[in-house]
Amino acid sequence: MKSTVLLIDDDPLDIKSLQLLMESWDFDVICAHSGEDGLHHLSSIPVDLVISDVYMPGMHGEDVVKAVKEVLPWLPVVLVTGKADVKSAVKAMRLGAFDYVIKPPDESELRLTVERALEHSRLRRENEFLRAELSAGGMYGERLIGRCDNIMAVFELINKVAQTDTTVLITGETGTGKELVAQTIHYKSLRSGKPFIALNCASLNPNIVESELFGHEKGAFTGALVTRHGRFEDANKGTLFLDEIAETSLEFQAKLLRAIQEGEFERLGGNQKICVDTRLIVSTNKDLQNEVKSGRFREDLFYRLCVIPIHLPPLRERQADIHLLASHFLTVYSERYACKVSSISKKGMDYLASLEWKGNVRELQHAIERAVVLSQNEVLDVKDFVAPKSKTPTCDDDTLQGITDKRTREYILEILHKTGWRKHRSADILGIDRATLYRLLKKYSITK
Repeated sequence: MKSTVLLIDDDPLDIKSLQLLMESWDFDVICAHSGEDGLHHLSSIPVDLVISDVYMPGMHGEDVVKAVKEVLPWLPVVLVTGKADVKSAVKAMRLGAFDYVIKPPDESELRLTVERALEHSRLRRENEFLRAELSAGGMYGERLIGRCDNIMAVFELINKVAQTDTTVLITGETGTGKELVAQTIHYKSLRSGKPFIALNCASLNPNIVESELFGHEKGAFTGALVTRHGRFEDANKGTLFLDEIAETSLEFQAKLLRAIQEGEFERLGGNQKICVDTRLIVSTNKDLQNEVKSGRFREDLFYRLCVIPIHLPPLRERQADIHLLASHFLTVYSERYACKVSSISKKGMDYLASLEWKGNVRELQHAIERAVVLSQNEVLDVKDFVAPKSKTPTCDDDTLQGITDKRTREYILEILHKTGWRKHRSADILGIDRATLYRLLKKYSITK
C-alpha cells in the first residue's frame, strides 16, 4: 500500500515543491496550509506521516507536535525549519517530534528521514496489532503456524523463555521467521506492554551501528545537531531485537558485551553512564561457532548471547506444514485483494510440497501471493505456481536477451497493474527488493 503523507506549511511555494517531491517518491500526499487545517485532515483521513513547517501563523510546529501526540501517539512528525528556528525544532523533538530537517531540505537527507519515520510508524502499528492478536489467543493460528515436531518444540521453548528475562539467540536460514519468534517471545512476556525495538545490523553502515544502538550526544560528529537516544534506551523496560548480529564488527561486539555485562553504556561522544533495563534477543543466519573459530565473532560475546538458543528449522525439514502455511496465506491474500480464489488443488499442493523452498516460509508466502494476484481461477493449480513462459516475440530483437527483456518488461507491467502501481507490494510479489524494482523500471523505461 502507498504511504500517505500530510504536509503542513503556510507557504504555497514550499508546500507545492514538497508535494511534487513526495509524489515522485510514490507517496499519496495531503496538503494543509495551517496547523488547524492539518488536524482537521487527521480526524478524517488515515495518515502515515506528518511533515510540518515550524514557524507558521496560528499553530506553530511545536503546537502541531503536541496536538498530534495527544490523539495519535504513534504517528511520526518531521519538522522542516529554517536555520534560525533550529532551537524551536529541538524543543519540539523533546515534545515527541521524530526528527527535523533544515530548509531547503536536501533530497537524500529528507528521503532517509522520511523512510526512517515510516518504518518507525509501521513498527509501532505492527506492535499494536500483535498485542491485540496475542490477547485474542491468535498467536499460533495467525502468526506461527505448524504441527511438525520440530516446530512444536520451538513453540514449547518460546512459552518457557517468554516468562524470563534471559538472553535468547535465534538461529535459522533467511525466511524462517526469526523476527516473528522474537516478537512472540516479547508479547508473551511480562514486558508485553513496553516497547519491542528491532534493529537489523546487516542493513546499517558499520560506522553508524554504534550510534543507532547507543545513541549520540550533540556534536559527537558532523551533523549531530541534537542529542539522540539509541535503541537500547528506546527499548528500556521492553525488548531489543538485534537481527543478523554476525554482521557487526569486532569493535562493536566489544562495546555490546560491555553494555550487556554492566547493564550500562555511554552515548557516542558522551561520558555519562546510562542504565537501562532492556531484554536482549539476537538472531543470525550464520553458524556463530564457526564465526568464532574464524575470528569474525568474539567468543566471550557468543557465550553471553547463547544463554537460550532457539533454532528454526528450514521449510524443507517441515514439509508436512506446507499445506497449513499455503492454506493460511491463500486466505490472507484472497481477502486482502478481494479475489475469488478459494482453494489449491491436490496437484497444486503436491507441487508446492515437492519444491526446495530455499527462501523458506517467506518464499512460499510470496509464491501464494503472486498466484492469488495473477490467477483467473477459483482453484489454484500447478500452472499458477510456475513462472510465466514468454510467447513468441514480435519485436525486432530475436536474440535470447531481447526475448528475456521483452517478457520481463511485460511481467513487471502486469504486476504493477494488478497492484494499482503499489511498488512496495509489486516488489514483494516479484520476489525482489524495492531498489531492484526501481533499477528495472529505469532499465525498461517503465512509467505509469
